[in-house]
Amino acid sequence: EVLVEVVEKHADSGREVDVFPFIKRCALDIICETAMGTNINSQIGGNTEYVDAVVRVSDIIFSHIRFPWLWLIPIWYGCGIGFEFDRLVKLTNDFTRNVMNDRRQTLLDEGMLNETMTDDEIKKRKLVFLDLMLIKQQSANLSDEDIREEVDTFMFEGHDTTASGMAFCVWYLGQYPEYQARIHDELDQVFGDDDRDPNEGDIKRLNYLEKCIKEALRLRPSVPLLARRLTHDTTLGGFYLPENMTVVACPMATHRCPTYWERPDEFYPDHFEPEAVAKRHPFAYFPFSAGPRNCIGQKFAISEEKIVLSAFFRKYRIETIVPFPGNRPIPEIILKPSDGVRVKMFKRRID
Repeated sequence: EVLVEVVEKHADSGREVDVFPFIKRCALDIICETAMGTNINSQIGGNTEYVDAVVRVSDIIFSHIRFPWLWLIPIWYGCGIGFEFDRLVKLTNDFTRNVMNDRRQTLLDEGMLNETMTDDEIKKRKLVFLDLMLIKQQSANLSDEDIREEVDTFMFEGHDTTASGMAFCVWYLGQYPEYQARIHDELDQVFGDDDRDPNEGDIKRLNYLEKCIKEALRLRPSVPLLARRLTHDTTLGGFYLPENMTVVACPMATHRCPTYWERPDEFYPDHFEPEAVAKRHPFAYFPFSAGPRNCIGQKFAISEEKIVLSAFFRKYRIETIVPFPGNRPIPEIILKPSDGVRVKMFKRRID
């Protein structure tokens, strides 16, 4: 709802606007409230120091990976980046610790840290990720730092990846107005001209929107590379691979293999018709990784994208001006559009 409101001033203005920064801050607000139970209100200018730190830490980490000379401690600190990184990490860690202390006190006041609570009693309450960790802290033998690390991981990985997925989906739908029109039709069938918030049943009915989200993740997976260490010797494609070798998989390559995809290089949501999915190898599509170490938040991510994008497209129609080849994906830790998501926005009027 906040996202829809903050971008409203750009609708019907006739000017292009890059909606990617708005989408990123929306995703950050959502993950903060979901993971830590706190509202940082980044979309309306709240907690700017923490928000800026989260963004800058991600940039520095990618620079450290990209430029090998930064691996040398004298250069890392000599150029000042190391000191900046340490300061920002401390800032984000302190923020998480303060939230942890506040949530722990709230749970104590509500009697939620009572060790006699059963799992069924816990499930009846709407708890955020941090609450669950704090409640299970003693039984799971978790230290405060263990919890802080898990929450920070959830925070950093949970907002950037989802923002990337939503951004590319918006971009593709601006490039393909016929698919955008089908989403508008679906939204009108589910909601009509009612401004009510979506419920669980509504979200489940948004099948075509989900296909478009998954198709955007096929062509532009949020995580461009996935690495695994082999636990035993194996042979792949006629090549011998020894135990302990690191193997890197590229979802973007597999997702465009003509063996598995009818239109491999085209945005084509019908790739996710149930019949097409049933015929395809289950590992031909893995934007959230696959196997026992897949992303634990993939269902949450898809639901979040459906909720946010349904709210956006209920209110707006968009057009993109720059042709798609002019907006290349940047393969950082998280895939990002090189030119943002520049669109023209128009308010929808439901007859």
